[in-house]
Amino acid sequence: MGPETEAVVGSAEVGVLANCTISSWDDAFEREIIREVFIRVKQRDQREEKNKKEMANKVCNLTDLVQRVTASCLLHPLARGHEPEDYSENQAEDEEDEVQSDCEENEVEEGFTVAGEKKREVTLKRVREMEVLMGEVFDAVSSMKKAYVNLQDAHCPWDPEKMRTADVAVVAELRRLGNLREKFRRRVRGAGRGGPLGLVSLREAVAPYEAALEELKREVKAKDVEIENLKEKLSNTTTGGKKGRLQSRKKISSIKVVAAPGPELFEAIMSQVKEKSKSFAAFLLSLMRSAHWDITAAVRSIEAATTATMNDKITFKVEAHHAKYALESYVCQKMFQGFDHETFYMDGSLSSLLNPDQYRRDCFTQFQDMKAMDPVELLGILPSCQFGKFCSKKFLSIVHPKMEESLFGNLEQRNLILAGNHPRSQFYKEYLALAKAVWLLHLLAFALEPAPCHFQASKGADFHPEYMEGVIKFSGGRVPVGQVVAFPVSPGFKLGNGSVIKARVYLMSRTSQWEVSDAKETVPPLCPR
Repeated sequence: MGPETEAVVGSAEVGVLANCTISSWDDAFEREIIREVFIRVKQRDQREEKNKKEMANKVCNLTDLVQRVTASCLLHPLARGHEPEDYSENQAEDEEDEVQSDCEENEVEEGFTVAGEKKREVTLKRVREMEVLMGEVFDAVSSMKKAYVNLQDAHCPWDPEKMRTADVAVVAELRRLGNLREKFRRRVRGAGRGGPLGLVSLREAVAPYEAALEELKREVKAKDVEIENLKEKLSNTTTGGKKGRLQSRKKISSIKVVAAPGPELFEAIMSQVKEKSKSFAAFLLSLMRSAHWDITAAVRSIEAATTATMNDKITFKVEAHHAKYALESYVCQKMFQGFDHETFYMDGSLSSLLNPDQYRRDCFTQFQDMKAMDPVELLGILPSCQFGKFCSKKFLSIVHPKMEESLFGNLEQRNLILAGNHPRSQFYKEYLALAKAVWLLHLLAFALEPAPCHFQASKGADFHPEYMEGVIKFSGGRVPVGQVVAFPVSPGFKLGNGSVIKARVYLMSRTSQWEVSDAKETVPPLCPR
């Protein structure tokens, strides 16, 4: 078929189309519409599959859809009939709705895609921040461990400068950890925005303060007990008015400025010994009462101990509220045993006899070095020094094993002392204050020339006011006639200048004594029944 023939056929086809009836036109239009709908459904399915694979790259091809609709309308123009016109208008509206819905779907899908990407970016950013924070935490912990090891090394051997440096380093690392903790809590609180994470962070922030509050409550209870003990000590002290207090202050202040040993300095140190012995005896009595001791039985034990060295045919009935004086007597008797010897008979040294002048200078030098030193710190550095041996020996003689077990429930302090160490308990600190005062008095006694003469009142002896003073104050300030020594409380001294430090004694009427049999109690001194 040639070109002319094809042209004729084409012209015939155009003529046929022009002469088609409305019904045949409608059938062709329906087929075209169905074909177009099928094509659009197929394209939409393909588009959905493509969207599932590439959600982020989805683009609404509105121009293509408009072009296809326009081309279809131009290729198939509708007649002026009523039904086709209405149908075409509805079809155009449906197409516009489909186009609009497709665009909205694409916009929603794009919105979800952008939100998901932002959320992932925020999550990754937080994870990176937490990784950096945890790295800083591990670095801080490692640095703190190194600083703490340096702090321990500075204790043995003792190096104050190194210890201060290590202490500053430990505190700095602890502060660094605290800052990291607060930084983490702020981030968690910001991420929670007041939700459950914020509430958990708040509880965690309050927990340390609650623990600190409980600790403070326990400290308050301990302070209340200490206040009661101090009140009892205050009630036990003998106040001689403002003049007496001023004189005592002058004596104590003279210790710091004196350049050579003298009787006045010895009297000031002896005043300290009296105060410390009263304080320790009151503290010991409070522990006995807390342990529900029979105080009367304890006093009888003291009587049984003192009769071994004094008149064992005479005894006195000591009132229960005066048990503190019996305890003080017991403590002073143990502390002053061996006072006349230069080492309390801890060894056989004779330096005071071989080279007395040099020994006196050495004693006063030791006195000056030790008077302002804390005994706890001294024994922490030199636990086996001469003063440490003195403290260990006297403590073991004062505190019986049964006594310690009854008061504290164990023998931990005794075991530490036997191992060559010194406890850090409050009871031992009270004892060290007394031990230091007696040790300083002993050093000063051997630094004086001539040395003071040590004396002690005997049980049952008559009262001599020039050498004795009673611990019980009588009405009118004068001791009644017929008073005798029930037991000595603390020793006295006669100094080289002729002055006398009076011995403190517990006085009772001669008619209060009675004879006892030769049988003695075998209970160790100050042991609970």
